[in-house]
Amino acid sequence: MSEAAPTSPSDTPARTVVIAEDETLIRMDLAEMLGEEGYDVVGQAADGARAIELAEELRPDLVILDVKMPVLDGIAAAEAIAGKRIAPVVMLTAFSQRELVERAREAGAMSYLVKPFTQSDLVPAIEMAVSRFAEIAQLEREVTDLKERLETRKSVDRAKGILQEKLSLTEPEAFRWIQKTAMDLRMSMREVADGVVTHGVPGA
Repeated sequence: MSEAAPTSPSDTPARTVVIAEDETLIRMDLAEMLGEEGYDVVGQAADGARAIELAEELRPDLVILDVKMPVLDGIAAAEAIAGKRIAPVVMLTAFSQRELVERAREAGAMSYLVKPFTQSDLVPAIEMAVSRFAEIAQLEREVTDLKERLETRKSVDRAKGILQEKLSLTEPEAFRWIQKTAMDLRMSMREVADGVVTHGVPGA
């Protein structure tokens, strides 16, 4: 008797996704790509206002938003969704200008894709967004004061960059290094990050 193949490498449920894109063909293509990559598209919208409604109603694992949309643009929608900590946001943009990307990041987007993108571009952008969202949630559990939280995030981001360069780590690996070191030394992640920024990486 042959065994049934597992549904996914980790047998975990598919990540749920809400997508918002006013161009129907692009939205359909995106939904198809996501389905083929094992994601579950639970909601689709053609404008930013509807995207927020769907995100609040469905509480997906991820929201993908186009920057340019009617009623409410993607950056405003990202700000609302990220502000309520509903889900990580990936931005789609046809413009690779730094200023637009920065606005999206300030609004709370965790990663972005420049159109036209391929199916192979999707997963890294999604995983980056999910990873960063989890990091922020972890930092916010540790730090309650809003100003301190912002400073902690900045310090951790700087330390991650140093760890990536010195130890050839990925961004998630660098965060886990900070997290584990903090637990091992019974310090806060801010203290560990500040130490890396000030003194460099021990033994590197």
